[in-house]
Amino acid sequence: MTPPTIIPQETPQAFLGVARSATGRLWRDRLDARGAAQALAIVQRHQLPEMLARVLAGRGVDLDAVDDFLDPTIRKLMPDPFTVTQMEAAAKRISDAVMRGEKIAIFGDYDVDGATSSALLAWHLRHCGLDPLIHIPDRIFEGYGPNVEAVKALAAKGAKLLITVDCGTTSIEALAEAKRLGMSVVVIDHHQCGDELPVVDALVNPNRPDDLSGLGHLAAVGLVFVTLVAVNRELRGRGFWSGERPEPDLLGMLHHVALGTVADVASLTGLNRAFVAKGLLALRRRDHVGHTALMDVSRLNGPPEAWHLGFMLGPRINAGGRIGRADLGVRLLLEGDVSEAARIAAELDRLNTERRVIEQAAEAQAEAEALASLGLEDKGAVIVTAAEGWHPGVVGLVAARLKEKFSRPAFAIALEPGGIGTGSGRSISGVDLGKAVRQAVTDGLLMKGGGHAMAAGITLRKEQLAAFRAYIEAALANDVAQSRNVRELFVDGAVSARAVTPELVATLNRAGPFGAGNPEPVIALPSHQLVYADEVGQAHLRLRFKAGDGAIVNGIAFRSVGQLLGNALKENRGQVLHVAGSLTVDRWQGAERVQLRVIDVAVPDAGPAMIR
Repeated sequence: MTPPTIIPQETPQAFLGVARSATGRLWRDRLDARGAAQALAIVQRHQLPEMLARVLAGRGVDLDAVDDFLDPTIRKLMPDPFTVTQMEAAAKRISDAVMRGEKIAIFGDYDVDGATSSALLAWHLRHCGLDPLIHIPDRIFEGYGPNVEAVKALAAKGAKLLITVDCGTTSIEALAEAKRLGMSVVVIDHHQCGDELPVVDALVNPNRPDDLSGLGHLAAVGLVFVTLVAVNRELRGRGFWSGERPEPDLLGMLHHVALGTVADVASLTGLNRAFVAKGLLALRRRDHVGHTALMDVSRLNGPPEAWHLGFMLGPRINAGGRIGRADLGVRLLLEGDVSEAARIAAELDRLNTERRVIEQAAEAQAEAEALASLGLEDKGAVIVTAAEGWHPGVVGLVAARLKEKFSRPAFAIALEPGGIGTGSGRSISGVDLGKAVRQAVTDGLLMKGGGHAMAAGITLRKEQLAAFRAYIEAALANDVAQSRNVRELFVDGAVSARAVTPELVATLNRAGPFGAGNPEPVIALPSHQLVYADEVGQAHLRLRFKAGDGAIVNGIAFRSVGQLLGNALKENRGQVLHVAGSLTVDRWQGAERVQLRVIDVAVPDAGPAMIR
């Protein structure tokens, strides 16, 4: 019997007639009439395949910008660094330290963006003949950003200049202590600013209110790259570079920038696209000891793509900051010895495996609590789960899983024995979580809290948990209801299994790299029979679809077992379905085959399914 939740109702605007899919979504053509005309114009002027033209038009690429979009270059997209507020002051102060041979301390964040930012800056300073101190704070014992004790320790080691990367914008007290101890301070950060800014020598942050550079989408590592372009230019003007000390090749270090940018889910638009596109080429050369060790331990087959950075390489760097030694990622990225790099990479891989076990246990407990709170009626706008014994390093991951499963904002909070809870929240489109959290701090419900629209971090007292739960439910109820009422899947085009070839994947990938801000193309297979569906790995489903002419497409539905998608696939074995997903090349034991990463399915109505 066909589940009623995946029987669509015919509506004019529904792609392939899918008004309600297995996951409750309306399928929409990404192109309206104007977009379709734009795609046709791209085909005619640039002689591109129709599907690629549809993808470009669906991402708003102008007719005159097609060539630059298909080949984004840093040379064309790099602005004058001095357009960033206080960049000139930062470049001059860093250059002064280089010329004088001062001791510099780098204070980074414990995530991938912080690790790559710290490694890139340290590599450059070493090239300049300096030996910088590097401090990555412990997530549990120190928390995020500079703290007074760490600043004192760095000053005691002789640091004259403190450079914070991927942190520092809100560290008023700690950076005031640095100044009191006689240190100069340069902040290179991209996080949202509060009303009060730290008193430092230079605060380089394109998201500060008085910055007009338009570079607020950069990850911290991208901002460090721009800063080092400015430093190179300043040192060039001072005659620092010579035959004995040539100017460092920043373009040769784009591995760091690509990894940090993708892992921090920065928008892959403008300069970020160029950073990632060229950084992926650098990774494919396998000429960097640390990155090569990381790719090998991740068992990455074939040339790296953007999603590998986000789902394979990034989590291993992050594992050090989540449950191990926070500085392991930076050490790997700065390591020049192949054997030592392999050892560090293996340790990060082990920690990542351990992290998954810890995360899965907390996730199961949090999911049970969420189901109990929502009840049979599925009531409630926001999920707030909390428990003692959860590792603070995985609560963000648990919150993300809850958000995905229940399609509403979710918090996971680790309660410590002293009655203090540390948690993370993740939101859905159209619901500003950071704003609500900041208001909760103002209202006294939280000890600390901050973030942006899609993610937030909080610290609260256990006795305030119920009050916070009631507050966040009331504050977000309307926005959540509106967001969940309109659930859409935008489809770039439809093909039959016969057309799903490595050549098609290569054609679509010309519009990459894909990620936040440049979504991966979603391709539909109309009326294909599900001839095979079986569980594999950790809650995945391996699939096979057959077209009417007998052509076969292999598929995989990640983390779908027990979810709406997985249930629909299992219940419709042998049936004809409309299928939507993204195409990738699966490499196994030297063989290549195209695979569809399935994200949604629907039962066709009685009418013919038209391929657009």
